[in-house]
Amino acid sequence: MNGVVESANKNIKKIIQKMTVTYKDWHEMLPFALHGYRTTARISTGATPYSLVYDMEDVLPIEVQILSLRIIKDAGLSEDDWIQTQFDQLNLIDENRLTVVCHGQMYQKCMIKAFNKKVRRQVYQVGDLVIKRIILS
Repeated sequence: MNGVVESANKNIKKIIQKMTVTYKDWHEMLPFALHGYRTTARISTGATPYSLVYDMEDVLPIEVQILSLRIIKDAGLSEDDWIQTQFDQLNLIDENRLTVVCHGQMYQKCMIKAFNKKVRRQVYQVGDLVIKRIILS
């Protein structure tokens, strides 16, 4: 799990480096960098971390101030239609998560296939010298 966290931190650090002019103002850009990181789709899952946690796509603050088509469409629903829409979205949660799991499994298979292309099998004969490591836990 540490590798995943370090990879995420490395990506966030790269985003902040691209956004800042001097190293002193990095803390001001951190919320924007985190928002960008959380709302960008990952290749491994095919979804954004935000959508996996909250099961909906992020609405940008600018879309609330300048009404976007998505906001206008949501605001134009009657209460019964809105309730039905919310119920339908709850039913789709499991389907979306299953899709992410399937996408992750396909991604892992692709990574395994790419790794196995580079790996050569070693055939040892009796009498060959090998290094044996004993790892104490």
